Amino acid sequence: MVSAGDFRNGLTIEMDNQVYQIIEFQHVKPGKGAAFVRTKLRNIKNGGIVEKTFRPTEKYPQAHIERSDMQYLYSDGGLYHFMNVDTYDQIALGEDLVGDALKFVKENEMVKMLSHGGQVFAIEPPLFVELVVTHTEPGFKGDTATGASKPAVVETGVTVQVPLFVDTGDKIQIDTRTGEYMKRV
Repeated sequence: MVSAGDFRNGLTIEMDNQVYQIIEFQHVKPGKGAAFVRTKLRNIKNGGIVEKTFRPTEKYPQAHIERSDMQYLYSDGGLYHFMNVDTYDQIALGEDLVGDALKFVKENEMVKMLSHGGQVFAIEPPLFVELVVTHTEPGFKGDTATGASKPAVVETGVTVQVPLFVDTGDKIQIDTRTGEYMKRV
């Protein structure tokens, strides 16, 4: 059991027969009245965001989230196929469950599959990926005074903003959480 006074970002709790992950929390001590904890929670099953306040003494059971390493094999129509590299078990997930978590992930790369009670609810891509730029316009000399950027299409088909010195064929590192260019590899 976790008391509301011990809430932290990323913690998962069970409440009202649902599993919620704490996105934001704030301990509030008003001048008059009792202290409370203001939180923003995300329902891990359906993705809905809820704002709720708790008394610091309220207790909730901590939800156990299983994270398993899976290899992304391929997509077939509306299904995405994954394989456990230890047991060779394969699982197929629909587009609605995967969302755009795989927009920076190539086939045969490892991802984390998040599940609760045996039910998969999300896919976590690696934090950083290295992809080849398949198309970008050339940068012009003298345009770098303002730290300008230009759009570039990477091998997964996604467009990212890159500095002007990046050319077609360059391998770049991308932060999958924000979709930002990190460095040229």
